[in-house]
Amino acid sequence: MLVDPIDVRKCTIKGLQSDLSFLDKAVPIGTDEYLERRDRLAQALLASGADAFVLEPGYTFQYYANTSQGDWEPWEPEERPFLMLILPLSSEDGVISAKTAFLAPHFEEGRVRMLGIPSREPELDIVTWEEHRDPYTTLLQSRLFADLRERNNGRNPKLMIDEEMRDFIARGLANAGFETLGLSPEVELVRQLKSPAEVEVLRAVNTGTVVAVRAMRPCLVAGLTEDQVRDVLDTALLSIGFGLFFNIVLFEEDGALPHGGFVAGKKKLNHETMVVIDVGAHYLGYSSDICRSFFIDPATKQAKSTLLMGMIRVGSTPLKRSDSSSELHAEKLKVWDIVLEAQTAAAAQLRANNTAASVDIAARKVISEAGYGYAFTHRLGHGIGIKAHESPYLNKWNTRVTIRPGMTFTNEPGIYLEGKFGVRHEDVYLVKEYGQAELLTERRATGPYEP
Repeated sequence: MLVDPIDVRKCTIKGLQSDLSFLDKAVPIGTDEYLERRDRLAQALLASGADAFVLEPGYTFQYYANTSQGDWEPWEPEERPFLMLILPLSSEDGVISAKTAFLAPHFEEGRVRMLGIPSREPELDIVTWEEHRDPYTTLLQSRLFADLRERNNGRNPKLMIDEEMRDFIARGLANAGFETLGLSPEVELVRQLKSPAEVEVLRAVNTGTVVAVRAMRPCLVAGLTEDQVRDVLDTALLSIGFGLFFNIVLFEEDGALPHGGFVAGKKKLNHETMVVIDVGAHYLGYSSDICRSFFIDPATKQAKSTLLMGMIRVGSTPLKRSDSSSELHAEKLKVWDIVLEAQTAAAAQLRANNTAASVDIAARKVISEAGYGYAFTHRLGHGIGIKAHESPYLNKWNTRVTIRPGMTFTNEPGIYLEGKFGVRHEDVYLVKEYGQAELLTERRATGPYEP
């Protein structure tokens, strides 16, 4: 039978766009929130004994300045350092606030001012450097650190380096005389705790991504390839204003590799196929990261009830499975339920004051007791925000991190049976001050035909 992906695409988009209410409460992050983030960062820097925080265009820069790497240099990261610095200032009454400044090539000063970076000051404070000078020495000798060095009897400033900072810049700062520090837990916590506005954007993009997969499933037909299904889902996400990020579509044994492999893409779909889709999108600067495992509808409506009993109907003619096929299908159903039970157990542990390790252990216990512990091959989850993968990380050795209200996590247990199939369920949760975590993906999967 000839499969027309265009019909599948139209069906998916129609289903997805029938109700877009999940977007209603999501609005762009406001200017005041960017400034408040920097103030919280300034307080964290003071608590960490750092004189300033330094970062370059990337996800962290986007978080504090509403400017991404692509906004600054769309073709590739620039070899000339353009840096943002945030310094803690203390008022006479003890209020800690952020002083924000920038280091930029002199010839780029005008372009920096055009970026629209939120600021309390009428003009951005920019230290410029000439290309025949060392930019890091220029920064050290600038007005930004003159008073600090004088107060500290010439002690060089302590700069906390963002985790995304490229090595040549970090080395350049250290060689110029700055004392460089890694991220402190206090500074990491600033991004880990999500504001109400962030939560609504995360809810919108993650719910929308799940709804897109759910809208697509009944439109899928036998004969489609993994690549064709990926393209249908990409088109659907674009149709509601989401930006594409990643989209991994895996059938059967391809799904036994959690992130697929280089040869995936050409396998064809049938009514027995266990489909695993791990997909993320971007919306208003924030990321989704969800996973669903499911079957497509049987060939006829009448077949749906008989499929679970070991038969497939095509028209009115029943086709019995071979014994090996029946056993494989039964194992798929069994594993699907075990993974859902593991996700439920983890969600129950996703509470304030529990350790990150305890959440992973709860899911791992369910899977291990079912006899598949060897096949749960990755951590349970991770923080999520502007980046799809952020700290803290949910793994069984992460006993030092305590879960806090306002943190957001993925919860994504899986079982992967090489040469056969894989199953993973992934949803996003918000940790609350009291009680269980709040689901940010509308609803969880309820069955292999209801992802």
